[in-house]
Amino acid sequence: MRKLFFMACLALLSAGLCVAESPAEDPAEGFWLSVDERTGKTTAGWEIYLEKDGLLCGKMLSVADFPQTQLAEVCKESYKGFPVSGAVNRMRVVGTPWIFGLHREKEGQWSGGNIINPEDGKMYKCKIVYHKADGGKYKTDTLEMRGEIGLGIGRSQFWRKTTQPEAAALR
Repeated sequence: MRKLFFMACLALLSAGLCVAESPAEDPAEGFWLSVDERTGKTTAGWEIYLEKDGLLCGKMLSVADFPQTQLAEVCKESYKGFPVSGAVNRMRVVGTPWIFGLHREKEGQWSGGNIINPEDGKMYKCKIVYHKADGGKYKTDTLEMRGEIGLGIGRSQFWRKTTQPEAAALR
C-alpha cells in the first residue's frame, strides 16, 4: 500500500513539474483582425502562432472584400526564408503564412522576421509588439504590426484581438 501511495505521489509530482516547465502562450499568439491605419477598416483575419522551432508566424484566415480563393499572383515565385515550399505566386492569399521567422525578444515582443504583402508582393522586415488593454490608448488587447524597409523606416498597423470564428468570417 505504501509503495502504491509513493508511486501515486511521484506521478503527481512529475506531472506538476512537466506542467511547470511547459512555456506559457505568448500574448502575441492568437487571433487578430488587421486594421488599415489610414481608413480604420478591418482588412483581414489572422492567426499568429508559434512554429515548432520557436519562431513566430502568421497566416491569413480570411480577407475582407476579396474572394477567399484569390491567388497571390503578384508575388514572386520564391522569397528567402519563406516557410512553405512551392511557388508563392501560386498560393492562395488565405491560408498562407505571410508573416514568418520572428524571434522572441521578450514576452509580447518579436523581431527579426519578415512579412510579405500579398497585394503587391513586397517583403518587409517585421516587428510585433503586444499591448495589453489599458483603458487608455489601448481600449482592447492590441498587436502592433510593424513593417520596415530598413533603418527604422516603415509603418505600423494596430490589430485588434478577436476569436477564431471572427478572424475566419471576413468576406
